[in-house]
Amino acid sequence: MCRFFRIVAILVISLLPVSRLSAKDFVVVIDAGHGGHDYGAIGKKTNEKSINLGVALKLGKMIKKNMDDVKVVYTRDGDYFKELQERAEIANKAHGDLFISIHTNSVDKKNKRRTTIKGTATYTLGLHKSAENLAVAKRENSVMMLEDDFSATYCGFDPNSTESYIIFELSQNQHMEQSIAFASKVQSEMVATAGRQNNGVRQAGFWVLAKTGMPAVLIELDFICNPVSEAFLASEKGQNKFAKSIFNAFKSYKASYDRKSGKIKESRDDKPDKVREVEMEEVSPSGDEYLADDSYAGTGDGSVDDVVAEDEVHYKVQFLTYPSRLKDNASQFKGLKDVDSYRDGSMWKYTVGNFKTLDEAKKEMRRVRKKFSDAFIITTRGGKRIK
Repeated sequence: MCRFFRIVAILVISLLPVSRLSAKDFVVVIDAGHGGHDYGAIGKKTNEKSINLGVALKLGKMIKKNMDDVKVVYTRDGDYFKELQERAEIANKAHGDLFISIHTNSVDKKNKRRTTIKGTATYTLGLHKSAENLAVAKRENSVMMLEDDFSATYCGFDPNSTESYIIFELSQNQHMEQSIAFASKVQSEMVATAGRQNNGVRQAGFWVLAKTGMPAVLIELDFICNPVSEAFLASEKGQNKFAKSIFNAFKSYKASYDRKSGKIKESRDDKPDKVREVEMEEVSPSGDEYLADDSYAGTGDGSVDDVVAEDEVHYKVQFLTYPSRLKDNASQFKGLKDVDSYRDGSMWKYTVGNFKTLDEAKKEMRRVRKKFSDAFIITTRGGKRIK
């Protein structure tokens, strides 16, 4: 049986509280790309695997030294080979709260910009919006071809076949919003702290991101094929600046995480300056179970009579979160009726239906989940968030 199915079992086990770490521990998994006989991208003086490991270890050291409530887990802490699937398994078994995969970029030798191209980019899992993004994903995923019988391990996935990447169109990342939030912080720090050119937050089909059950990003530090960038990447000073950039981003992300989880109180400065365009409460059910907001829960047993007691309460099925506005005829909407969207912060969220009863919404949710397994019900009252 291929390892794809093993990862499902690991994700289920990760939900069990028995082996969970202490409640105070936030687990960050640091993944130094490539290693061992897999050198990654090659420069004139050094190679990707060495750069990735140097930055990863420096980042982990900074976190351990400055953040007592964070546990650092490495997918590799030396020069040895780890399969892509192994990396995801390590992260999932550790019950990771954030996965950071560190890589170094390059372009084909025939590329006219090979020695001048520069800049850093941070990727989250998603659809390829350009041939460039697809090329990066193909290069990073191609490491699986160094493994024995990789076709069986990855269920026939061919990293060099464009058609294979359709699986990422069907796979919706429930952690997309958190992943993009962290990626944005990384990009800002790479410019401010490491002095890199900002090539933006991007999306592409990276296998290792798809198989980690937590917010996850893949960072391409800079281009090793550019001699000037390579010198910076290979230097202690450069690697320290990269590590410091990621650390600063992580520290900010962790502070936000703590505020949302109630670990620290939100200050007045942390609150948004203006009300969002549309406010909706999202409730992610377990299976088909659903409980409305506490203030409208009635007896608290989640029954339909409790929920619909208040006037103007409607239910929608949310199936997709995306960083940009999709066209009405987007392929993601195929087979769906009454698709609607609303903007929540920097994200666009897509829903179907506008039901008066919970039973109707649950019926629609079961239907939508055949295509979007993470679909869930949200409640609205007069188009506003239910307090």
